[in-house]
Amino acid sequence: MDSTIRHPSRWARRGWVAAGMVCLILGTIGIVVPLLPTVDFYVAAAFCLARGSQRWEHWLMSHPRIGPMVHQWRANRCVPLKAKCLATLSMSASCAWAAYALPSHTAWIPTACCALVAAYLWSRPSRPAHAGAPAGATEGRHARLA
Repeated sequence: MDSTIRHPSRWARRGWVAAGMVCLILGTIGIVVPLLPTVDFYVAAAFCLARGSQRWEHWLMSHPRIGPMVHQWRANRCVPLKAKCLATLSMSASCAWAAYALPSHTAWIPTACCALVAAYLWSRPSRPAHAGAPAGATEGRHARLA
């Protein structure tokens, strides 16, 4: 069996970089368009860029705004509280606009989509669970009251 490491072809690397750039652009658009998930696209961009270009992946991971979100997601599957709040506010504004601008028989569709996205978003932890938490910290509210 051959023990040499096979590197992807130049075309495969270019394809990964192109896919990473598309995800990066979609994630950036997702900042202002509520139904496009910003963090998810940034995570996908990091995945693609890691396979296509170490230089682009390093740029993305060291970016002061994007890098921390991707690091948190990779390490702990966390979405920062600030990102959750901004996304919820943006989705709420979008739903209010849709309720005003769309016919009443279709105005519920964006609200339903945003509700599903918000439910998933808020189901993710905001901070990593620390293994070194003080004794009794994870026993619940009733244990502390007793």
